[in-house]
Amino acid sequence: MKETIIILPDIRSALNVGSIFRTADAVGADKIYLVGYTPVPIDQFSRVNKEIAKTALGAEKSIDWEKIKNISGLLIKLKKENFYLIAVEQAKNSVDYKKIKPKTKTAFIFGNEVIGLPKNILNQCDVIAEIPMKGEKESLNVAVSAGVVLFRILNI
Repeated sequence: MKETIIILPDIRSALNVGSIFRTADAVGADKIYLVGYTPVPIDQFSRVNKEIAKTALGAEKSIDWEKIKNISGLLIKLKKENFYLIAVEQAKNSVDYKKIKPKTKTAFIFGNEVIGLPKNILNQCDVIAEIPMKGEKESLNVAVSAGVVLFRILNI
């Protein structure tokens, strides 16, 4: 059985987070790690984040999630557990996302809407997946990128 994890470091928009929860449910992901200031479905006071709930449409209740402060320790832990770490980002050493094959344990990392993923995260990953752009814009919305990459690489 394949295990799929999604990691969202410093995502600004709760709407994007909710949309990714919905996509995670659709592809059968096992867990989402919400890192840094990424919004969470339920805060420490048990209040529901209405924006996440609005776009997740209940998927925030069906997908296991965990809030963590720092991604470095998580990536080290996942590597020890033999997860294949895929960063989704534009970089000099990136690979077309259509050429990447998932492993038995795969973790996908999607970055901040404006600055993407920093080099310290990229350096810890096994591969950097890039979605080629043909238009004038240099990137897609993070939730759209998650949908494109997860459905293609997981062969859904």
